[in-house]
Amino acid sequence: MRSFVVSAAAAALSGLLMLDSSALASSAEIAIHGAGGNKPSSFWGAYDSLFANAKYVDLTHTITPDMPIWRGFGNLTFSPSVNKLNGEEFAYDKDGFVATAYKLTTDQMGTQLDAPAHFNPYFAASDEIPATFALRKLVVIDMSAQAAKNSSYALSVDDILDWENTYGRIPKRSVVFVRSDWSKTWPYVNTDVFPQVSLEAVQFLHLQRDILFHGHEPLDTDMTPNFDAEAWLLKHGYAQAEGVTNLHLVPPTGCLLSTGFPKFIGGVGNYVRYVAICQPSWAYGVAPGATPEAPLPQYSAPLLWNDAKGHRSRD
Repeated sequence: MRSFVVSAAAAALSGLLMLDSSALASSAEIAIHGAGGNKPSSFWGAYDSLFANAKYVDLTHTITPDMPIWRGFGNLTFSPSVNKLNGEEFAYDKDGFVATAYKLTTDQMGTQLDAPAHFNPYFAASDEIPATFALRKLVVIDMSAQAAKNSSYALSVDDILDWENTYGRIPKRSVVFVRSDWSKTWPYVNTDVFPQVSLEAVQFLHLQRDILFHGHEPLDTDMTPNFDAEAWLLKHGYAQAEGVTNLHLVPPTGCLLSTGFPKFIGGVGNYVRYVAICQPSWAYGVAPGATPEAPLPQYSAPLLWNDAKGHRSRD
């Protein structure tokens, strides 16, 4: 087995050398673990110091058959999966497992991330949104007081500037969620009248503050006849979050946002799990290890199919 000394001089001559697979593997090991071969990556230390005791706040609605959805899409349905070989439902007693079949009438429902292709076929679909969306600084602008007085209140540029006067300039490439407390009425919601985000506000956030994307609690951005704010965003290549919840449990600044979603090819919307990661001293959320994780908890009641509810439940 040939040995190679990795040095600046050797690196300069690397084009003239033929490294065998063992040497390449060793180089990769050094890059990941450090020269000692067993030193953890620096991000492991970052997790221990920043995330291991952080508070995690779920900002996501659970997907259910009776969740609010635009009537033009129709309802979604859940059912037990059927074995196509014998026409029978999978069962614990005879198959050792069960599975669920989902009839999803749209990718525009629940807590979601709208891809620009929803309105413009020349911009990104859901599977084309980069993985860099996974973790960002989170800003929460609270307009719940205004929305309580006026259910169709629209976030304005002045509201954003007022927020900045208190908390400082919105960080570049951050995510801005707009709190209205509209989600507290879920699943009974009025889809025709709801708190909005104005066209001027979304333009300011993107063109003047260069944010990554914004999000709101209702299932649409605005109530204008042509969806002015939503149309401008998506037609110009910007994504947006909709159907966000629990923003009353997140501070205006200081948290990060974790964004996770499946990669449906050619999708124009996506079901998303948004989680705010906040400082350990924050009053809300759950810290790693505070509840059983591995193994996950065992429940006193089994998970069984409930025909009346149209999904599996423990009651």
